Amino acid sequence: MSNLTTFNPSQLPAFARKGELSEIAKALTGGGTGSTMKRISTKGGVFRLIAGGKEVAAIDDRHLDVVIVNAAPKVSRTFYAGQFVEGQATAPNCWSADGDLPDPSVKEPQAKSCATCPQNIKGSGQGDSRACRFSQRLAVVLANDIEGDVMQLTLAATSIFGKEDGDKRPLQAYARFLAAQSISPETLVTRLKFDTKAAVPKLFFQPVRWLDDTEFETVTAKGQTEDAKRAITMTVSQADGVKPLALEGKKPEAKAVAVEAEEAVDEPEVRKEAKAKPTAVPKKAGNLASVVSDWDADDE
Repeated sequence: MSNLTTFNPSQLPAFARKGELSEIAKALTGGGTGSTMKRISTKGGVFRLIAGGKEVAAIDDRHLDVVIVNAAPKVSRTFYAGQFVEGQATAPNCWSADGDLPDPSVKEPQAKSCATCPQNIKGSGQGDSRACRFSQRLAVVLANDIEGDVMQLTLAATSIFGKEDGDKRPLQAYARFLAAQSISPETLVTRLKFDTKAAVPKLFFQPVRWLDDTEFETVTAKGQTEDAKRAITMTVSQADGVKPLALEGKKPEAKAVAVEAEEAVDEPEVRKEAKAKPTAVPKKAGNLASVVSDWDADDE
């Protein structure tokens, strides 16, 4: 017994650095993917790392550097009949993975399409908001641990849509900003930064640095893992005891809804043609800062 050493889980041998659990591990944890999926929460305006449904770490910094390794192809939508109650697990009444049509598994769809749904009308939610909310799922890895676990990051409408303000950009504005230079987000480190003026957690996205060749190879492989695919796939819990709240009264009649082209935070913008930007894209790590400086100068 005196020859036994204390097990240190941080000292991983090379063969154990796959970043995914084996089939044996999944079987012993009950076979579910939810128990093994790690994610990043922004609850309370704090970056929190969640594993197995429990918070394992909270980050004091107001920013977090990550690499986006995969993303859901479309913005999804979710409708809950009742108000959110802390600690109460409630399944949504209706949802859409593509933001166009209710999922086939929805028992009581609110309309035939999201565009004609009464829950998509401005004012159907609290205040001027819409009762059916947008969300976008990303698969990311921490920039300081690129070979580590893939994590899920789910963004609300406030972090997806909206106009850029200097270097403060919601997700879609950030993606267009990069695309104007033929840059894909998985080629660089992205900084997630809280909007300190927002009443609810809201993120801005900023480029930090290029990945090196080795990091990019790792990120490319991470984006094709099962963990990454699960992170961007919309799944609705149908566990025992988790049921949607019953809707009271008569179901609203679904009528054509004129979706406004521009709304505060919860409606996609109509994309406009971007102004001409510098086309030269640096190929070496470390030059991104100078390119960003040129972009910002053009916007002034």
